[in-house]
Amino acid sequence: SRAHRLARASDIRRCLTHGRRRRFEHLDMIWMDNSTGQPRMGLIVPKFQSSAVARNRLRRRLREIWRREIQQRQPAWDLVIKTRREAYAASFEALESQVLTWRNTVLGAG
Repeated sequence: SRAHRLARASDIRRCLTHGRRRRFEHLDMIWMDNSTGQPRMGLIVPKFQSSAVARNRLRRRLREIWRREIQQRQPAWDLVIKTRREAYAASFEALESQVLTWRNTVLGAG
C-alpha cells in the first residue's frame, strides 16, 4: 500500500546515508529505523542497459517478495533495496532467497 512505500527522495537519501547495509549477489539491502510506526520499502533499479520491460519485471518481483515475506514481519524500518546488474538475470526464487536470508539474519527467523 501507499503507506508502506518509501517514495520521497529525501527519505531514500537518508536511508542510504545513515542506514545499515548488507550486500548479496543480486541485491544491496539498506535499512534503518523510522518514526512512522510501520515498515516502508523503496526500490532503486538502475537501467544497466536493460529494457523498461525487464526493469519493471524486476520491480514487480521485488514488490511481490516484500508483500509476501517482509511487510507483515518487519519492525518500523525503512528498507531500500538496490538492485545490482546481476539481478536482471536472476530468477524470482533467487531474489526471494536473498531477501529471506537478509530477513532471517537481521530480524531473526520468524
